[in-house]
Formats: sequence, structure tokens, C-alpha cells
Amino acid sequence: MSAAATTSAFPVPPPVTPERTLSPGQWGMLSFLVSEVAIFSTLIVTYLFYLGKDVVEPTPAVALRLPLVLCTTACLLTSSVTIHLAERTLGRGNQGGFLLLWAATIALGVLFLLGTAYEWYGLINDHGLTIGRNLFGSTYYTLVGAHALHVTGGVTIMLIVLGLALRRHVTTANRAGVGLVAWYWHFVDGVWVVVFTVVYLVGR
Repeated sequence: MSAAATTSAFPVPPPVTPERTLSPGQWGMLSFLVSEVAIFSTLIVTYLFYLGKDVVEPTPAVALRLPLVLCTTACLLTSSVTIHLAERTLGRGNQGGFLLLWAATIALGVLFLLGTAYEWYGLINDHGLTIGRNLFGSTYYTLVGAHALHVTGGVTIMLIVLGLALRRHVTTANRAGVGLVAWYWHFVDGVWVVVFTVVYLVGR
């Protein structure tokens, strides 16, 4: 039997393309973020449940002001763009561009935290709104504070990555950690969109 006949009788199957799946690190981060969704969902539902049930002033409509929060929100949303560009820039091998964009992301995160601290100072100083003042104060500081704590954690992790990158420990070939941090940061930004909508738009 000729080689051609053999090939015709038993066709060679096409090469198998390996199925693309998540790495262990990505699965771990995804599991962590799902648990965080549960936590924030609980805090948001609690905030909405107690909204409008206060007999003690101030109310959200009296205490909350939009201009400052709009600025801090713009900073946080812009940081999602810069961290995405930083990740892509590192993938192209541009170490200097990555460092610049990564540092910009950190700076925007810090500006958001400073704006939140300034807002809280005004709420306490001008309206006497503390976490124990009324239901609004308790649920507001718990929800917004939990988010601020996550932003603080993200900024801290990004500072560590920046230090490693400055020592050339973060490169194009070794960038998996950068992607995981970017996932976390995008999540934090997405959560803020929901919190901002609930607290500063719907809740007022």
C-alpha cells in the first residue's frame, strides 16, 4: 500500500490547540474578588435599608456635597485608565513608560484618599457627623470607609510593585503580578462607581 493511500485511509487529525485557562494566581484573585463582592453587597444593602430612618440630623441631603466627590471620583476613574496603559506598556517592553504610568496611578489613588479625608473632616467639623451620631453616620462611614481601606491597600501594593520595578525585578517576562494588581484596582474602581451612585446620587 502506498504512502498516499495510507494517508487517505487514515487522515491525520488537526493539531490540538490547548484550551486557554486562567493561571492559579488569576483563579486566586478571582475568588478573592468574588468574596469582596459579597462584603460590599452586604454593606450597600445595609446602607439602603437604614436610609431615611434617622430622627437625628444631619441627613445625607444636608451633609453630602457633590463637587469634591466628583473630583475624587474623576481621579479614581482616571487611575483605571493609567493602570491599564501601564500594563500594556510593560507588555511592549517600555520600562520607563510603565514606571511613569504606574506612578501616576499611585498619585491618583493618593489624591482620592486625600479627598476622602478632607470630606470626612468637613462632615465631622461642619455637621458633627461621626460614626456614632446616627444611622446615616454609622452606615456611611462603614461603607465608604471600607472602600477607602481597599484603596489604601491597593496603593500600598502598587508602591511595593513600583519599588520592585525600580530595581528591575518587574519586567516584560515577569509581569503576571502587575496584571493581578490591575484586576484588583479595576475592581476597586468599579465598586466605587456603585458606592458613589448609591450614596451620593440615589441616597440624597
